[in-house]
Order: sequence, then C-alpha cells, then structure tokens
Amino acid sequence: MLDAFRAAGGNFIDTADVYSRWSEQGEGISERIIGRWIADRGNRDELLIATKVGMAEGLEDLSAQTIRRGAEASLERLGIERIDLYYAHRDDPGTPIEETLGAFAGLIADGLVANAGASNFSAERLERSLALAQQETGLASYVALQPNYNLIDRGDYEGALAGVAERHGVACVPYYALARGFLSGKYRPGGPEVDSPRAKGVRDSYMNERGFAVLDALDALAAVHETTVASVALAWLAAQPTVLAPIASATSPAQLGELVASAGLELSPAELEALSAASA
Repeated sequence: MLDAFRAAGGNFIDTADVYSRWSEQGEGISERIIGRWIADRGNRDELLIATKVGMAEGLEDLSAQTIRRGAEASLERLGIERIDLYYAHRDDPGTPIEETLGAFAGLIADGLVANAGASNFSAERLERSLALAQQETGLASYVALQPNYNLIDRGDYEGALAGVAERHGVACVPYYALARGFLSGKYRPGGPEVDSPRAKGVRDSYMNERGFAVLDALDALAAVHETTVASVALAWLAAQPTVLAPIASATSPAQLGELVASAGLELSPAELEALSAASA
C-alpha cells in the first residue's frame, strides 16, 4: 500500500503514536510499520511524516514531559531523526498553553521536530494558542490544524474555527475526509451490511435522508466526470478555503487508486455549490 501510494506521487503520511490501538498489536504499530518501510526503501528524504502526541496510554496530556517523551518514542518507532509535523492530538486544558508551546519550541530548537500542529482544538483555544505564540518569545506557533471535516460533517469546522485558520494562515488538514467511509458510497439503502469497527457509527450518524441526498449529488457528478464517489467527495473538500490536503484512508490498492484520483479532479464552482447545497 505504501509503495503504491509513493508510486502515485504521494509523499505526505499521517500517523500517530496511538495508532492502531484497536488492532491486536496495539498502540505504536502504525509508526513501526511506516518506519520499517522507510528503512527498507531508503526514501526518508522523499517524504513528509506527521504524527501526534497526547492520547496514547501514559502520554495523555500536553505537558512538557509528555511531549518530549512522546516525540522521542515516535522517532524511535519511525526510525527517523526528525518529525516533519508534530500534532497536539487533542487539547489539554489542564496544562498551561505556554508550557505546551514551549515544549514544541524546544523540540524544534533541538531539530527533532520541524513544525507543530493542533488537532481537535476549539476555535477559542486555537486562537489563544496562536496569540500567545505571537506575543511571547520561546513559544512554537501551530502551522496546521487537523479537524473532523468533510462534505457531511461541516458544522464543527466551518465558521469560527475556519475563521481562525484563515486569519492566521494555518493550513487545514482534515481527518475523516470521507466521513468514516460513508462518502465512498459503500453504505447504501438496502445495500450489503458492512462489518467494520466504524460501521455502526456510520449507520447511526449518516444513513439518513440528508446523508443519502449527499450520495445522490456525488453519484451525479461522479458520472459526469467518469470517476468515483470518493474522488468527488475529496475534490470538494480540497477545494474548500484553508484546506491544504484531506486525509483519507485506504485498505486496498483499488481504494487507494480512487483516492489518489481526486488530486487530478477539479470541480467547477457550480458543481461545488451543488454539493454544498446537498449537504446543507
């Protein structure tokens, strides 16, 4: 899968220390797999690697000690000398923002991290963090934001949070870009039952009148462009203000091909608006 991604021109890989805690091998296995692949292929200089801290067992805050320990452990599992983008995986109101940003700054100064990012932050807390980084010396400033944002989950990002990102030039790198697989089109009324860890949440959240209206709009544009529903959904997301690159997951080479195809798909303003209207 990683070879196919790289062969298609992909170079930005997103992981976390907590992945894949849902598997038998547990936390850290994603970083180890990626690390073994990098070592085998000798392609570190061709890649941008993002990982996260703040949710793994024993590392469940954003204190200076946790951030340093988390980074060192991730670097060991990945087998690399520097993390290109290191996210605070979720906000930690219990730790002073200055301590968190100071810890990221220390890692950057030591060459262990290139850039810091924030994931699962509210608009208020992101704004406060960015303001403090501007006001005080010795603090890192977040350059990227990773929220839950896609064609059907729009309310938490569009509005205040997107406004903060736009004002401060923070790149949005959304996760759940395909709404946990719903926007791939594999969940349909009367369709086959999908058995996966995410399936129940998808059925409860998206399999309703609004969700199926979005699928209908995606189907229409996929037919026009002779591409897949997933590709159209990702193209819509990539076209949104502040979005740098959507994060999408694939479990087979065939799925990967569908996702990569979105990079070459440009939707017209009218098509973008039709999708936005369907999901309003």
